Amino acid sequence: MKQIYTNKGSRPTKDGFGIGLKKAGETNSSVVALGADITGSVGADLFAKAFPERFFSLGIAEQNCVGVAAGMALNGKIPVFSTYGVFAALRTTDQIRISLCYNDVHVIIGGAHAGISVGPDGATHQALEDIAIMRVIPNMKVLIPADAVAVSKLTKNIAEIYGPFYMRMARSKVPTVYTDSQEFEIGKGITLRDGSDCTIAATGITVKMALDAAEKLHQDGISCRVIDCFTVKPIDKDILEKAARETGGIVTCEEHNVMGGFGSAVTEVVSETYPVPISRIGAQDKFGESARDDEIPQLLEKHGITSINIEKTVKDIRSKQ
Repeated sequence: MKQIYTNKGSRPTKDGFGIGLKKAGETNSSVVALGADITGSVGADLFAKAFPERFFSLGIAEQNCVGVAAGMALNGKIPVFSTYGVFAALRTTDQIRISLCYNDVHVIIGGAHAGISVGPDGATHQALEDIAIMRVIPNMKVLIPADAVAVSKLTKNIAEIYGPFYMRMARSKVPTVYTDSQEFEIGKGITLRDGSDCTIAATGITVKMALDAAEKLHQDGISCRVIDCFTVKPIDKDILEKAARETGGIVTCEEHNVMGGFGSAVTEVVSETYPVPISRIGAQDKFGESARDDEIPQLLEKHGITSINIEKTVKDIRSKQ
């Protein structure tokens, strides 16, 4: 298989969001951006500087931002609203459910600073429930890109696809996984590495962990397939069923509660198509906690969200095949 991933450097995903949003604005004058007192922190400052007449800072009023976005969408605009994931998805759930999804309007929500890798902001700001909530709302599409390249391309792509979207992004710098030539299709996962003994299905920052784990397992004589399921909804049922049939077991990894998240989505698909042993890595029904930036690796390790734990889990699941 041709290698389509890279190991060159790290960048905050907000950089990709800002670049993609600016490109979307250059392509379509109907694209507008809404802020909730947070602009630079989520990368929206690039759009605000390029198109000040199309950027609206509405203050710390996230529910109102969603309502305004819905009204703009009903009048022909393509609003992009971004703030921290806990505010973008959790504080605004009622407005998202009714104003956006029930009306099925074209609004993009960027849930930034999600997951426990937010670190210093602590448990109150570490969204570990957002995917579970967003994916069960009808009409909502849910994305968790792996790096800044994916975020940039997907932001521009979904500005051209009708409907409500929730895109989840990390706070810190994340390893660059993709080359600039990679293309992304909503609802289609990407096989980053082929393998026959087990499949590792991952999202977001855990995609690079999955690749690292697969390389180490290869040295131990275990061939692992690695799939980036960046679209959690609609999820790629075909790629998962094929992986189940051909590798006999699946390990999922996410920076989210294992209850109701990405791993649950994979389990639902596989149990209905071709049941095989599945193990889910993620926060085990717990809140996060504060950690300084240099302590984030230890925080991830405490919750088992590491390449080392992926390796161990693959070996465990192979004993059940």
